[in-house]
Amino acid sequence: MRNALLLWTRPDHPSIQKVWADQGFSGRLVDWSASILGRDLEIIRKVPDQRGFQVQPKRWAAERTFAWMTAHPRLARDYETDPARSETMIRWAMIGIIVRRLTRGCPAKRPGPRRLRWTGLE
Repeated sequence: MRNALLLWTRPDHPSIQKVWADQGFSGRLVDWSASILGRDLEIIRKVPDQRGFQVQPKRWAAERTFAWMTAHPRLARDYETDPARSETMIRWAMIGIIVRRLTRGCPAKRPGPRRLRWTGLE
């Protein structure tokens, strides 16, 4: 399964050159990724003497993204039975996040109070 996920990135995302992975992905997958896909697979490891929680380099980006996605009610639980539909919900959530980021620099444009119009009906 791990190979399939990396293999999927090759035709769909040819510009990806480096992939960060958890310790669970270490082993022959690193060599396979370099020789077959031409991608650098870097394993992010914990400091050997680490005690308790400590932010791992690069890993916070993935964790933060998951936190953003779970802010969307549909993604807070795994409601979807079809993986394609689940992927679509993730894409919609990320599109919403990107749109909010792009429009963040602009002041909010809200219409002011509107005058009531007299319809002449009583």
